[in-house]
Amino acid sequence: MREESWHLKITVVLLHSSLPCFTFTATYYGPAEVTSFFCIGSWLQHAIFSSSLFQIFLDSALALHANLSFNAMSETIEGSELQNGFQPQPRPEPEPESELKVESQPEQQPEEELKPEPVVTDVDPKPEPNNESSIQSNETTKQASTDQVAPPGRRKDDENRTFTMRELLSELKSDEDDAGSPYSQENTQCQSYQNNAAMELINSVTGTDEEGRSRQRILIYAARRYATALERNPEDYDALYNWALVLQESADNVSPDSTSPSKDALLEEACKKYDEATRLCPTLHDAFYNWAIAISDRAKMRGRTKEAEELWEQATKNYEKAVQLNWNSPQALNNWGLALQELSAIVPAREKQKIVRTAISKFRAAIQLQFDFHRAIYNLGTVLYGLAEDTLRQGSPNLKEVSPDELYSQSAIYIAAAHALKPNYSVYSSALRLVRSMLPLPHLKDGYLTAPPAGNSMAPHGAWKRTEFFLNHEALQQVIRVDQRQITRSLSGRTSDVTDMDKRAIRVDIPDIVSVSACADLTLPPGAGLCIDTTSGQVFLVADSWESLDGWLDAIRLVYTIYARGKTDILAGIITG
Repeated sequence: MREESWHLKITVVLLHSSLPCFTFTATYYGPAEVTSFFCIGSWLQHAIFSSSLFQIFLDSALALHANLSFNAMSETIEGSELQNGFQPQPRPEPEPESELKVESQPEQQPEEELKPEPVVTDVDPKPEPNNESSIQSNETTKQASTDQVAPPGRRKDDENRTFTMRELLSELKSDEDDAGSPYSQENTQCQSYQNNAAMELINSVTGTDEEGRSRQRILIYAARRYATALERNPEDYDALYNWALVLQESADNVSPDSTSPSKDALLEEACKKYDEATRLCPTLHDAFYNWAIAISDRAKMRGRTKEAEELWEQATKNYEKAVQLNWNSPQALNNWGLALQELSAIVPAREKQKIVRTAISKFRAAIQLQFDFHRAIYNLGTVLYGLAEDTLRQGSPNLKEVSPDELYSQSAIYIAAAHALKPNYSVYSSALRLVRSMLPLPHLKDGYLTAPPAGNSMAPHGAWKRTEFFLNHEALQQVIRVDQRQITRSLSGRTSDVTDMDKRAIRVDIPDIVSVSACADLTLPPGAGLCIDTTSGQVFLVADSWESLDGWLDAIRLVYTIYARGKTDILAGIITG
């Protein structure tokens, strides 16, 4: 029995779906007699048309069924051709072709998917009384994929692949099983309803200018792509996340005098998408971050109301979740601090100070991750200024608490540092004019630290002395006070004690600093230990409290960061000018 192989070019259309049709080649190997048109046609019809989900067209010059046709070519040495079991009549020999061309239904190419840009760009802080700057965006927002959507279970390179009938029927069976998945009917209908509601909101947005209108057209196009992806798979959390970004950015395009749709409605819909995305993927930290921004924007619209308080609380929880999932995010920590700062202005007075101190810790944590993060530096200065105002209004503070004057001085340090890093920011310049007089000029910071004798950090605890230190743009310097008798002896020329004392004073030049850190060493005297690692060795000091230590750590790090950024002259002008 003679063996022949037949190549069938088949176009498959998935019914009841928006998926594009796809074409493949099926190869049959077997007896030539079995490859008659009616035998193969009946077999394919029985095997494939029994599924109500698919309709298959075999393209050929002869139509043997209303929906079935094919073009077969023998690859035997003789080159003979069998059609319906009989020998065809002689006909003019066609021009030689390397391969027969098969007509198929035009394939619907999916539109190219769009990358949305981040929801909110990093803009200059807007001047507000005692507040400081607005919520900042994530510059590492996930972007949507630009790959075209391929049919389920297939790779993009499968369109030119040769399939066997066994593979074909196996694929049809798997697709049929997929059609019975939990989200194929009811969930898809529900998703379609939600998609329509969101699309109505986006379609109604008109930009405030030509650039805004052009941008909105792109956002509408992107929204349609994500809607289509979600109709295919309601559990596509990436599509949900990216659509939420589109809704959130569309809210920024709403004209201030627009009444339909409202900015709040778009943000609310974006929050729903973020909620769904994080439910499907609880580790999607970018979604928690941008969700918190959307909630914060909604809270700002409600002023200082109970509803705004609830929204700010939700925002802080989402920022907390974002930080838990991605601890190395100074932007999330900074925004978390801002949300807490806003919340502190609404809650009852008895709860305010605790929330403010939590906000301080978030700003400080952001600075520790990125020493030149000027927004967090400035925000920390403003929240300390507000705390000083509150402490002053409440009267004499507890002896264990920091005095208002000390809080004002700390506030001025951070605002001066922010200005030194970004001298062109007008809001920083304005704030500096307000607080510069609160600095211990001509120094940036002064205070007391317990220090060992110069050059002898291993001295007994009894030899350590609590002395005054100051910090400026050049160095951290110990101040050694001398009494009148020492000065008199020095002037009479009988001793050089004062000169010797100057030599024995501890001095750490800023360019020599390698690192600064807290130190809990049992060999140090009681208190909060401070270790300054320099090019010539380590210097150990002890602060009066851990809160005081935080102030020294931040100040030294900021001065060094300003030096490393080449802005020392600006800082020098602030404290000596």
